[in-house]
Formats: sequence, structure tokens, C-alpha cells
Amino acid sequence: MWRLNKVRHKAGGHANSLEELRMRKREKERALRQARRDRQLVSKRLLLHEDEEQDTMEITPGEQDVVSLFHKLQHSGTEKEASLRALSKALRNPSSQLTFIKLENSMHLLVGLLTGSDARCRLQAVRCLHELSHSPHTSVASACLPATPYLLTYLSGQSTKFAELCLYTLGNICPDSEVVKERLLAQGIIPALASCIQNQRHNLAVVEAAGFTLFQLLQSKDAAQKVIPMVLASSLPSQLLSVLTPDPDFGLAPAIEWAWCLHSLTSSSSEDHRELLTQGALRQCGSLLVSLGGAVAEGNADQGVELLVCPLLRCVGNLLSSCPAEALRSQLGGLHLVAPLCELVFAFLHTLPALAREAAWVLNNLTVHSTELCSALLTLNLVPRLMELLPFSQGINTMVLRVLGNVAHKKKEFCIRLAELGLLSALAATLKMADQDMVTLSLEVLFMMIVSSPEIAEQFVRQGGLSVLEAIQYNSEGEVRRRAAYLLEQHILT
Repeated sequence: MWRLNKVRHKAGGHANSLEELRMRKREKERALRQARRDRQLVSKRLLLHEDEEQDTMEITPGEQDVVSLFHKLQHSGTEKEASLRALSKALRNPSSQLTFIKLENSMHLLVGLLTGSDARCRLQAVRCLHELSHSPHTSVASACLPATPYLLTYLSGQSTKFAELCLYTLGNICPDSEVVKERLLAQGIIPALASCIQNQRHNLAVVEAAGFTLFQLLQSKDAAQKVIPMVLASSLPSQLLSVLTPDPDFGLAPAIEWAWCLHSLTSSSSEDHRELLTQGALRQCGSLLVSLGGAVAEGNADQGVELLVCPLLRCVGNLLSSCPAEALRSQLGGLHLVAPLCELVFAFLHTLPALAREAAWVLNNLTVHSTELCSALLTLNLVPRLMELLPFSQGINTMVLRVLGNVAHKKKEFCIRLAELGLLSALAATLKMADQDMVTLSLEVLFMMIVSSPEIAEQFVRQGGLSVLEAIQYNSEGEVRRRAAYLLEQHILT
């Protein structure tokens, strides 16, 4: 899958206008859509300052130039900053990266410049490390280990540009090696990230970079055992929830990064879910979905809003699965989620069906234990629009039918109302589908409807349902045949 490999510097002084910056953010968000919509992928980011963008198409210096620049840097002089600047560009070449780390004392020299007294040389040194961190060669990440304690220390500094470079560098190297990840955890990267967010709360470029770095850590195979407990024990969860609301001037990017971090946390154990529920994660994510669903319904949503909707839906769906039924009302805190979720299903049905399915899945988790929320579907007259989705494929119809099944399961009165709205004729159609899962689920919903009231059974027969059930007797699936036969013998023909 195509990877996002550039993150332009938001604070660059060469942008022509605020609109130009916004366009660049939108381009980046579209790239993020590719990388994270349906799968979580560990990626690397290359942070370029605005004044460097015109140079990216130039021919990168070769390996011999790296050796020459290294020798220049070994001797003190006024040209050290210029040599470092040239070296950072030379290190964009993957073969040059390998050449550099094999030079004796090369990393020792770079770390010395990183920790020296010359601020301009420090900046160029961290840019060199950042170029190395973007290497496709995993051995380069391990070579950067001598610099990691200093990169972590600089996160508490006041320079936005410097902290951002350090964060993306750390985020790039941590997935490449278990040794690197273990060392970063031992060196205190989790408390360093928490402190960085605390100090740089209003610098959203840094907040975004910190979210990227945390996300990279959370993608490790043993994150549930080694990373997530440390994150939950820190101040990061509360900070995470506080930065989920998008800034209208900066854009969606920081909220997107942190929403994916929260999704990683909610994909772990139910015990971790309880901790997040206690901190109000369900209410916060639900509140954002209400706002985003309303904006989508009115056609006022920002471009790229689906990038934020996707992780938020998954967070809410996961948290709902662990939320006790008796605590649902207090956890939602009066939020009216049903209508916004339906609006998201309808809005993304044709353009992003996978996202529509996610919204329907959350609606299922929301209604499975709540009579009140099932009633809301009927009261708000959302059921007819949901039934229109039953012919759709890609798992959308299955999820929608589960939601309607939740409604039917709650009360006899709900079943009667569903029949009045036309669900029986819709079930007669879904029972003819080739999708065996859809047929099985339709039989389950039909059973709930029929056993609730003899009148509903009679109504189903009048609408031609008898011949449909008889035809299922020739279905290739034995379990489907048995269910249909039971309905016929025990409830239809008696």
C-alpha cells in the first residue's frame, strides 16, 4: 500500500497564504486515508522544512560525498553547519545511509554535534538523524540508538521545530527493531511523550508528531503486554482525550493521529477498556461523532472528515462491547448517538461502503442491550431508511439486519411496529438471497417477529412468505433448512 513519506513543516514561513497551508494539510490527510482506513500500518514520515522543498528533486549526493563530508566535520571550522546541511541531504540516499553508519565514529560525531553548544549545528545534526531514521534499512535504526537519550531529553525543550524533528525521528526508528523499542521504553519514552504534550499543548504540529510516535509504539506485537500498561499508567490517556477535538484553523491531523492511538488502546483487553471508560473515553468519542454526524448530514463537514470518523467509530464500537448494559446511560451522559450514526451510514454508503459498515456495526453494539435506544430508532422514523439498505452487500445489510433484530428482540410492541413499517416483506426478499449468512439472520429475525404475535405470522403468509419458506427446504445448508422447517411446522402451518 502507498505510504505517506512526507510531512511538511506547518510553521514554515514561505507559504503564500493560510489557504495554501490548509491545502497541504488536506493532501496529507488524503494520504493518511490510504494508509489507515481499513488496516493499521506502521509507516515512516519524512519531515521537510518549507525552504527545502524545492531541493527534493535535485540529484542526491553519492556515497563518496558522504565520506568527504564526514571528514570535513571531523575538523573544527566555521563551515560545520554548511557541511551538516549538505550531509542531511546526502543521507536521503539509502546507500549513503549505510555508508555513513559504517564509518568509524560517525554516530559518535553526530551525537557530539547534537549535544554541542551551537544551536544551529544541533538543528542540522537532528536533521541528519531524521534522514537516517527514514531509512528502509533496519540496521540504521539500531545505529541511531546512541542519540535516543538526547532526542528524548530535547522533547521537553521550547523549540517547536526541534521537538517535532525529534518526535518524528523517534517514531521512525521504533518499529524497525525490538531492541530499539525496548531501549526507548527503558529510557522513558512514555513519560517523555506525556511531558512533551503537557508543555507543548498549544503547538499542534508537536501534538500531531507526538501522536504519530505513540501510534508507532502501539503497533508493536507485544504492545498489549509492554506498551499499553505503561500508557494507561501515565497521564497520556487524559491528554489524548483532550486533543481529540479538531482545531478549526490547524485542521484534523492532530485529532486523527490521537484517535488512532486511542483505537489501539481500545483494541486491547476489556480491563483496559474499563480504565478508558472511567476516564470518559466513550462519552468524548461519542460527542465527537454526534458533531461530525451532524456536520455530514448538513453537508458542512471538512474535507477528509472520514479520516477522523473511522478511528472514532472503532473506538466507540470497541468500548460499547465492554460497557455493562446498566452503565450505558451514565457512560453516554445523555448523548443522542442513534441518529448521527445512521446519518454516517447513509452518507458513506456509496462513496466509502467500508466506513458505512463500521457505522452500522457501532449502531448494532449501541442497540444490542438498550431498549431505550431501540425505541429511538422507531421514534425518529429511522427504520424505513435502514430497511432500504437491506439489498446492499459488503456486510452493510448484515449489520443493518442485526440492528433491526435488536429492535425486534426487545418488545412485542416493537415487533408489531416493525411489521407495520414493512419489515416482513423486506425479510421475504432477504430470505431469497444467495448470502447464507443473510438468510440465516433473516430467519432469526423472522422467528422473533412471529413468536411475538400470531397476527404477524398471518401477515407474513398473506405477503407470500409461505412459498419463500417452502423454497428454503431445498437450500444446500442443513441448518438453514432445519430453521425454516421449524418455523413452518411450529408457527406457520399450525
